Formats: sequence, C-alpha cells, structure tokens
Amino acid sequence: MDIGRSLGIAVLMIGVVVLRVAYRFSGAPMEQLSNTLTGRYTDTAMAYFIAGIATVFGGCLFVLFGKRI
Repeated sequence: MDIGRSLGIAVLMIGVVVLRVAYRFSGAPMEQLSNTLTGRYTDTAMAYFIAGIATVFGGCLFVLFGKRI
C-alpha cells in the first residue's frame, strides 16, 4: 500500500469521526430547541456537517487516486 492510499484512509477515518461528532452535536438539547424554534440547525452544527462531508470526500479521492498524486 502506498503513502497516498494510506493518507486517504486516515483522512477518510477523520471525516467519519467529524460526521459522528456533528450527528451527536445535532441531537443536543439546545440544538434541538434551536431547530424547533428556527427550523434549521445552528451555524456550528452545519459547519461540522460540511467539514465532515468534505473530509470524507477528500479521503475517498485519496483512496481512489492516491497512486497518481
């Protein structure tokens, strides 16, 4: 296994952890109250979701194309 794919797997795992944190954060009582009153999640929760998705996407790209990078 080359360094690009190893790095991709590590980035992918970090992305999964960030998404897990975002999911747990969105279930917090204050976040649920904010979602109920405003109809959307707070900027912090959305930032975690976006960062997690971007990191997972980047990790997948490294795993798929890591040999070429």
